[in-house]
Amino acid sequence: MNSDPIADYLTRVRNAIKANHRVVEIPSSNIKKEITKVLYDKGYIQSYKFEDAEVQGTIKIALKYNPTTKQSAIVKLERVSKPGLRKYTGNDNLPRVLNGLGIAILSTSKGVMTEKEAKSLNVGGEVLCYVY
Repeated sequence: MNSDPIADYLTRVRNAIKANHRVVEIPSSNIKKEITKVLYDKGYIQSYKFEDAEVQGTIKIALKYNPTTKQSAIVKLERVSKPGLRKYTGNDNLPRVLNGLGIAILSTSKGVMTEKEAKSLNVGGEVLCYVY
């Protein structure tokens, strides 16, 4: 049993990027599906597919690479809020990643979104991870 499924998700993506894999397969959950949608909307992954099974299902993510330099669109994935120490933020002090070049993914009362979307909706929440 995995005690931190979001950290497992990020680690599987990070390891696939280091091994230059095109596709990574991850066990599915609702929060992982929402994080995947945010990564796709912001252009960090090429595509994704949710495959449902009777019990859990999987997420297949096609990673995005630069065709000339073979460098991934994702340079770093960093888990912020952990099961042992949750990190929450209000709408007045949302984090900026790399001075606005990266994104912070938040779990708010209105769903999983980036810090820019949370600022426009005037909500805070749990800071799940930084991506750049």
